[in-house]
Amino acid sequence: MKRLFESFLFLSRWMLAPFFVMLAVGLLELLYKAAVRLYEATAHLLTAAESDMTLLVLDLIDMTLTGALVVTVMLSVYENFVSRVDTKNQPGWPDWMGSIDFSELKLKLLSTIVAISAIKLLEAFMDVPHTNDRELYFYLGIHMVFVVSTLAFALSERLANGHGKSHDANGH
Repeated sequence: MKRLFESFLFLSRWMLAPFFVMLAVGLLELLYKAAVRLYEATAHLLTAAESDMTLLVLDLIDMTLTGALVVTVMLSVYENFVSRVDTKNQPGWPDWMGSIDFSELKLKLLSTIVAISAIKLLEAFMDVPHTNDRELYFYLGIHMVFVVSTLAFALSERLANGHGKSHDANGH
């Protein structure tokens, strides 16, 4: 009975597959929204202010980072929880596939969230005439929470993995 139950639990990892499909669809939706945003901005290119174009580019960077976050999550979670991917027989696949453990995935996610938050904060600062002080303080506060959380997580991972100690008598 125990073996049957464990087999069921092990096979249940494949129930994550629909989530990967949903994330891929979300990535397509994000691409669509970015294309619409670019089209609308291009339609007003001749009359738009430089700051509007800067905000557009920051928005596109934000969407790109979000898309990269989705891809990283999809591939890493699949690799860590569902099935190994044979990257040696797949030319052109990212080098990091197959080498990111769950701890590294969390750090990559947090780092990307900090980058996205920084872009949102920069967008708010670029649009100061239309942003009140309270909103700016909230953006700044939220960004600092992400930064401090990421630094704390990275430090705790480094200490937990023993990277804070020297590896040999020479300190290497």
